Amino acid sequence: MFTGIVEEKGRVVEFAKGDRAWDLRVAANAATEGVAVGDSIAVNGCCLTVVSVSPERLGFELLEETVRLTNFAELEAGGFVNLERSLRFNGTIGGHFVTGHIDCRGRIGKLEKRGDDVYLYVEVPEAFGKYLIYKGSVAIDGISLTVADVDAGGLAVWLIPHTMEVTNLSNKAVGDSVNVEFDMLGKYVDRLLAFRDA
Repeated sequence: MFTGIVEEKGRVVEFAKGDRAWDLRVAANAATEGVAVGDSIAVNGCCLTVVSVSPERLGFELLEETVRLTNFAELEAGGFVNLERSLRFNGTIGGHFVTGHIDCRGRIGKLEKRGDDVYLYVEVPEAFGKYLIYKGSVAIDGISLTVADVDAGGLAVWLIPHTMEVTNLSNKAVGDSVNVEFDMLGKYVDRLLAFRDA
């Protein structure tokens, strides 16, 4: 479980198909503290298991399905990913509950500065539109954000300068893909209503 408050922007050192799985190596500092092999870390919002750790590097193995369903297929050495260690019982919840299970890939339709803030519009597949709620929560590349607007094609959020500084959104452009996880409460309600109406 995560909160969507990104701790660090890590740099991809290597991402390649290995003998057993896809191997991802990420240079990091803050996100390595107190982490051991077997721990979970959200990488661009996707919950991954740490298979190797040093004071300045994290290693992960990814399933083929994980690569297929997320924006990891577009990762390259030198690129940046958002990192968050899993929620600890003595921690604070500054964002919202994020599972690290990506619902879909979205595509950036707009990313532009408007005054001091940045406007981000993300296109999502039509089937996920039912989870878009005005002023609801959404995780984009693992960042807990508040939905500012919703239409038939996707959602918009506003980004403060701090978010642009500490996350990989500063390295994104229109057309890039992002991992999207919708609020789990909405997904549970949808599932319960489906059973009720069946």
